[in-house]
Amino acid sequence: MGSVTRDFANSIGPGKTVSTGINFKNIIINGDMSIAQRSTSVSGITGSGFYTVDRYYLVNGIGTWTQSQSTDVPTCQGFATSLKMDCTTANASPAADGEIVLRQVFEGQMLQYLKKGTVNAKSLTLSFWIKATKTGTNFVELFDFDNTRQISKAYTINVSNTWEKKTLTFEGDTSGVLDNDNGASFGVQFSLGAGSNFTSGTLSTTWTSSTNADRFVGQVNHADSTSNEWYITGIQLEAGTSASDFEFLPYDINFTRCQRYYYVHATSNQMIGTMWWYQSGINSTTCFFPTEMRSAPSLTTTTGTNYYRVFTGGSATDFNSLGSIQAVSRHAAAVDSGLSGSSHDVGRVVCNSGGEVIFSSEL
Repeated sequence: MGSVTRDFANSIGPGKTVSTGINFKNIIINGDMSIAQRSTSVSGITGSGFYTVDRYYLVNGIGTWTQSQSTDVPTCQGFATSLKMDCTTANASPAADGEIVLRQVFEGQMLQYLKKGTVNAKSLTLSFWIKATKTGTNFVELFDFDNTRQISKAYTINVSNTWEKKTLTFEGDTSGVLDNDNGASFGVQFSLGAGSNFTSGTLSTTWTSSTNADRFVGQVNHADSTSNEWYITGIQLEAGTSASDFEFLPYDINFTRCQRYYYVHATSNQMIGTMWWYQSGINSTTCFFPTEMRSAPSLTTTTGTNYYRVFTGGSATDFNSLGSIQAVSRHAAAVDSGLSGSSHDVGRVVCNSGGEVIFSSEL
């Protein structure tokens, strides 16, 4: 079903319907937290980045955390995994500019059907399952990066360490058209804590030009104790004023949608591709992507003693690192290794233990 999956990932956006009956109503990608290409657990997190579950970026300036893909989920709801945040070093008095936010960002070209910035702008309804040690008031924000506009809505965690389903509706924004391109246009952000720079104003519960002080007024601090844990799953953001049942996508389709932004081409003991030499010391290995990536990606590789191996000329040669990208598109990349060799030599290159080849075009 490879070609069908590719069509789903690249030509079918939220709000569309295909012959399979899948509506793709959910703007969120990987809302069930089932895909985690980078890792299933990362500890000692003190800064911002992508760590575990695909498509979720953590902005962190409060405390130290372990983030993981957890099997703790709401009972009998069809979910197998959640995203867990575990506070390991507390910060009960965050700096004024400190914040911790879990974010997913979307391409503007995927959201033109929302008619944002027009008189027909559609409302959006967000539903999700949440579980946390700390009870109290929390906020979700929709943010328009193209026009620097935002809106925040509150929800309450009522019972400690208990899964609760929350639903929030955001009215349509008649100002600020989203760019019709593959850039970072729009996002949803879950706050876990915020300093006074984000809490000292008047909460902006309607669409407005963004003022930091008005974004998370009254947010509880999930970083104030090492006993605090925070879980989320089943995130669905859809057009309309009511929440529908969570749309479970087949695993392969969900996986391919994530690979548009982050693709692990090869890890330990996996094949990278065919290496050929243009002349001595100049070679190329072509890596084809399983789906069209959002943009021409960047390359990340690991370096270490004998991390890679090439089979050529009846023998195997270990080497320590791959070079830079020689050529790249949204469909493939050519990677140099710098190994010596004769013109027209050909070999099969693989990762040994520790080797990794990763492409990223994250927003």
